Amino acid sequence: MRILLTGAAGFIGAHIHRALARAGHEVIAVDLMLPAAHGPEARPPEGVHRIDVRDIESLVPLLHGIDVVCHQAAVVGAGVSVADAPAYASHNDLGTAVVLAAMADAGCHRLVLASSMVVYGEGCYRNATDEMVQPGQRTRTDLEQGRFEQRCPSTGDALHWVPVPEDTPLRPRSLYAASKVAQEHYAAAWVAATGGTVTALRYHNVYGDGMPRDTPYSGVAAIFRSALAAGRAPLVFEDGRQARDFVHVSDIAAANLAAVEQPLPGFVPLNVCSGQPITIGEVATVLADACHGPAPLITGDYRPGDVRHIVASPDAARRLLGFSAEIDPREGLADFAFAPLRATAGVGTPTG
Repeated sequence: MRILLTGAAGFIGAHIHRALARAGHEVIAVDLMLPAAHGPEARPPEGVHRIDVRDIESLVPLLHGIDVVCHQAAVVGAGVSVADAPAYASHNDLGTAVVLAAMADAGCHRLVLASSMVVYGEGCYRNATDEMVQPGQRTRTDLEQGRFEQRCPSTGDALHWVPVPEDTPLRPRSLYAASKVAQEHYAAAWVAATGGTVTALRYHNVYGDGMPRDTPYSGVAAIFRSALAAGRAPLVFEDGRQARDFVHVSDIAAANLAAVEQPLPGFVPLNVCSGQPITIGEVATVLADACHGPAPLITGDYRPGDVRHIVASPDAARRLLGFSAEIDPREGLADFAFAPLRATAGVGTPTG
């Protein structure tokens, strides 16, 4: 197939580019090379066109004869301040809207969209009698007193997390999350308007070689890695027992390949995850042990907008795409302790 891949020079996009090419697909690769992501002097890798997906006049000619668009281009991360909001809205939401308009103009009807677990906000919980409960946002008083677990609104008892299925209501808690929800909504509306198809892959915590180093937008695994490389203990928020799902970037690439090769009808969101939960404290410990660095420091500090637990169900992706992650997060993270990271990355608000 002939595939247009946006964000092809990014951490995840570069892995997808290689996976698609190895599978024999013809890849038209584009990337804006945003300085905040690639550094101020970065040039596109060989075979990657410098294209801004918000520029429909540049995009439409590349789309003729394309079978599938694999849309990875986005500004990522939880956001540092509200000053990041325009960048998320511009690159993620306007960018996706322009891609969809260009696809309709060019007669391309299939999209694989990079979405994220952040669209869910807080995860799913059951109470002591095994009933599903939707908790509210944790109070500052509880957080300050070290009561980090979500509590039942009616009894005050601690709740227990359960894996999140794709039909969970979307409740974004960050600027980035709001932009990813908007991307999905634009895509679902485009499906209704055009009869096209969209597979929205909701990535969970992605890590692996080529991950950006030392930026406020990096994932927590890279932040821990950078601390250990400097001889410092990884600093873990809250009590370190926050449950997450860490999925290796090579598995993310495999999921995209499966989605490209397996058309699904309509708009279909799918969790892309390892299916093997791990706590943030365990992540820090695995990395520290692997490189014989300082033991993690559980700080008890917190960020008011953070969610407590968010762990995915991998069942739908397995059933519909035949995709299952191959890399166990504990083994993958131990290897990640020595994986090459991107040495050049921009800093500051990702404008432009």
